[in-house]
Amino acid sequence: MNLVIGGAYQGKLAFAQKEYQLEDPRDWADGEICSREELFSCRGINHFHLFVRRMLEAGEEVSALAEELLQRNPRAVVVTTELGCGVVPMEAFDRNYRECCGRLCTRLAEASSRVHRVICGVGTVIKDA
Repeated sequence: MNLVIGGAYQGKLAFAQKEYQLEDPRDWADGEICSREELFSCRGINHFHLFVRRMLEAGEEVSALAEELLQRNPRAVVVTTELGCGVVPMEAFDRNYRECCGRLCTRLAEASSRVHRVICGVGTVIKDA
């Protein structure tokens, strides 16, 4: 597993495509629209945080998602937006969403061999196991 994180619109996907030689769009699942099975069969996952949001909106449990992803797609490159910076959301759903994403990404980072933070299209290795 490899994790690429950073703020919105910081060039995370372009960085990940180049860094991990996954430049074919067919290599990627988009968390905004992909099925659960696509998440477990692709080489790269973009917008992981949006997949989590969709699950929460559908009333599904997400606490085991990181473990399932690690078991079923351990070589995936996961690209996600960092949600924990900034103002705490007023809506309970949004606070829960942010908390869930943070916990899932913490687990993915723990299990990842490399974690990059991307700012302005420049990736910095923050973990290299």
